[in-house]
Amino acid sequence: MATVRDFFEYINSFAPIDTQEEWDNSGMLVGDMNAEVKKAVVVLDIDLWSAKKAKELGANLIISHHPVIFSAMKKFTKGCIPFELASNSINAICCHTPLDIADGGTNDTLADLLGFNAYKGADPILRFADIDKTSAESLADLLASKLRTTVRFADCGKPICKVAICTGGGASLMHEAGSIDAFITGDAKHNDFLDALDAGISLFAAGHYETEFPVVPVLKDKLQEKFTEIEIINIHQENPVKFK
Repeated sequence: MATVRDFFEYINSFAPIDTQEEWDNSGMLVGDMNAEVKKAVVVLDIDLWSAKKAKELGANLIISHHPVIFSAMKKFTKGCIPFELASNSINAICCHTPLDIADGGTNDTLADLLGFNAYKGADPILRFADIDKTSAESLADLLASKLRTTVRFADCGKPICKVAICTGGGASLMHEAGSIDAFITGDAKHNDFLDALDAGISLFAAGHYETEFPVVPVLKDKLQEKFTEIEIINIHQENPVKFK
């Protein structure tokens, strides 16, 4: 028999919850650590659809990247996601920035998908890669092809040999990356692109969902390898953001 605590402790062994950023809310967020796990699902986001799907599948544990409770809640009523989970005895473990930092986590998974041999720098949430000289246009094409998305980018006009990676909303860390030619992330604001050009960096925003969703099947397989007696399902979630 495996309990929610067993899953939590295993996740904590490769993505320690105490490594989370101070603004994050990773950990065991809903449920009972001592509950026996009958079936588990893995998702990027816990939304009402995935909570309903977990219930339909007979799962009583949902593991996500993004926290289901991020900031303080003033109400806990029918229709809110934590209430729906708790009322259906579905436990929730969320591993956000610890999975970004972890070996084999979101940043390593993206680097692997791009064919980059990534390594850590001073900030453990960032990954770096030394790549064959390329252009911003070619790197944007690679991202668009591998992630099947539309990429926004600012081209500073110089060849790219050293790249920094931070999935999701990582543009704020660009200036902590040191001497780089390009910074790849999911989201970036207009001023981030301007700041990048002023710093001589090509900035790429390939989508929050697109840069992080690839870790979900990786995490699912890792958990399934450990908990062989329990069915673990990757619920495929579509990107809520549409493009025309």
